[in-house]
Amino acid sequence: MAKTKTTFFCQNCGAQYPKWVGQCTSCKQWNTIVEEVVQKADAPSWDSSAPRSRKSPSPVPLSQIKGENEPRFSTHNQEFDRVLGGGIVPGSVTLLGGEPGIGKSTLLLQIALHVDFPVLYISGEESARQIKMRADRMSKASEQCFILTETKTQALFRHIEKTKPNLVVIDSIQTLHSDLIEAAAGSISQIRQCTSELIRFAKETHTPVILVGHITKDGNIAGPKILEHMVDTVLQFEGDRNYVYRILRALKNRFGSTAELGIYEMQGIGLREVNNPSEVLLSKNDGDLSGTAIAATVEGMRPLLIEIQALVSSAVYGTPQRSTTGFNAKRLNMLLAVLEKRAGFKLAAKDVFLNITGGISVDDPATDLAVMASILSSNADIPIEKGVCFAAEVGLSGEIRPVQRIDQRILEAEKLGFSKIFVSQNNTIGIKKSGIQIIVVSKTEEVAEHLFG
Repeated sequence: MAKTKTTFFCQNCGAQYPKWVGQCTSCKQWNTIVEEVVQKADAPSWDSSAPRSRKSPSPVPLSQIKGENEPRFSTHNQEFDRVLGGGIVPGSVTLLGGEPGIGKSTLLLQIALHVDFPVLYISGEESARQIKMRADRMSKASEQCFILTETKTQALFRHIEKTKPNLVVIDSIQTLHSDLIEAAAGSISQIRQCTSELIRFAKETHTPVILVGHITKDGNIAGPKILEHMVDTVLQFEGDRNYVYRILRALKNRFGSTAELGIYEMQGIGLREVNNPSEVLLSKNDGDLSGTAIAATVEGMRPLLIEIQALVSSAVYGTPQRSTTGFNAKRLNMLLAVLEKRAGFKLAAKDVFLNITGGISVDDPATDLAVMASILSSNADIPIEKGVCFAAEVGLSGEIRPVQRIDQRILEAEKLGFSKIFVSQNNTIGIKKSGIQIIVVSKTEEVAEHLFG
């Protein structure tokens, strides 16, 4: 056994120090430096019976490496597969983070119960009886799902060798501990060591591993930042616990796009996949309300229609307020300046509040025109005609700029029963004929004339 030594780690960011200090120079947090004992030795194999000394790989020319598309495992969960890029890649390690109570364990247990291959679900936070109670609520029993309540990595690998699962789920990585590190579970060194052992196991056996990660009060995944660099995919499960809808997005994905989005509805029997997100993002109000506009946006490969609400009122505190939810506040200020300068609308002395319904955040420039239309509607207190949506970017000179993939936006609007869509005049080239009326505009003044006369 190699000689051990004491090292100090920051519990917030994972920075390492040779001695204790009061403030971390990396993240500027106070009293986050703790002492841990680390093992200065070569990391052994995940298999305790394997020899410690292994032959190191030799360099191979790139032209001699066979490039083959990795087959993927389908989880029979369309939203989860879409965010991953088509399914789970063998040998990949996925990290799923989210707030407490958001539904991370429910999502992974639901996947483990629906797949048609052996899955080992390892929980360090719940007992087997608690997991059974949750599975009973889902009204789903599976002979392929094996439950293990264990936190010691060496014991995990012994059970994995006996079970030989096609997928391993760890809930959560912060509860695991390894005998190779003399530190408490959840510490920086333990998280790094346990994750490296699991990654080595996944790569050597081509068995995919899904890890659940806790998050800090700032919304970042707890543990060292290197944890997110080590894994192949980082997924974020987010949403307001006061609402029933949850959003799954990829922050990092080595096997697919990070622009995809998965939407679920939390029910008593588990999470329901929302195949048509527009049903979530569009309200069902029958009455005409001012300050509401519909934008045709695109998230990844999926077109969405979202509802944008604006409220414009006279400023009573002297300084006008600008508040947004789900939209960039700086971009809102830019659009207000364009309306003031180019279209002649006096909004400098008025409060403006903007909200994207459904708890979603968007950064697609194609929502600019819908945001502007909702502001004008609220300012004039005139509702926008029903069945009208918008898909265009607004420039600083007041021109209406084209956006990408306009055909998909128009098709989605037509499918949901919209009768008119406002687009840029430069987007008309190559647009296929459809049943929806396409209104072409080039300046913000034209939009105001069409909507309010």
